Formats: sequence, C-alpha cells, structure tokens
Amino acid sequence: MKQLFILFVTITAFAACNAQSEGVKNLSQQDLTAKLQEKNTVLIDVRTSIEVAGGYIPESEYFIDINGANFEQKIAKLDTSKTYVIYCRSGARSGRAASYMSQNGFSEVYNLEGGILDYTGKLKQ
Repeated sequence: MKQLFILFVTITAFAACNAQSEGVKNLSQQDLTAKLQEKNTVLIDVRTSIEVAGGYIPESEYFIDINGANFEQKIAKLDTSKTYVIYCRSGARSGRAASYMSQNGFSEVYNLEGGILDYTGKLKQ
C-alpha cells in the first residue's frame, strides 16, 4: 500500500510539472531577432527595477517584475492574442512567468533561453 501511495505522489508531481511548462516554448538567443520582427510580438522583461536600471534589451515593451505585488494584475491587462517573449537574468524567473501566462489564457509564450546574461546585443540604459 505504501508503495502504491509513493507511486501516486510521484505521478501526480510529474504531471503538475509538465502542466506548468505546457504551452511555453523556449526561444534561443539566435532566434530572438527574427521572432521580434514578427507582427504582434511583444518583449517583456520580468526582472526587478534595479536590474533593469543596469540595462535591458532595447525592444522591451513591458517591465513587469515577476516578484512584484501586482505581477498578476499587470499580466491580466495584456492582450492574450499577441505573441510574448519573456526574459529575466538567466531564464528561471522568465520561465515561471511564461508558465503563468500560458496557464492564464496566453497561447503564444516564449521563454528566452539564458536570459539577458546570454544576450550579445547592445543593451539600452
């Protein structure tokens, strides 16, 4: 019985992890420029304002701190029919933000692999 319970918990946890990443695609740094050229594509920086002050990707349209108190309210105001590319410092927070968006009605959401750390273009101050 105990083994059956452990199996059930393991399967449930695995399913929950897969559900979180469902709908989110990873976008390589090499594909970023092409994706931003597509119509209705929006770039969102989910880092803190202190991090943003150190520089950001020039095409960024929104700065919505994933750890901010009003993250969910700001995301809810966005157009769910657009394509979104999300980035942070290294890709972890943007992955969480992208998963949240995917679970809340956004159909085209990309997480920028490696975040701004791997970005090789010129940053805007």
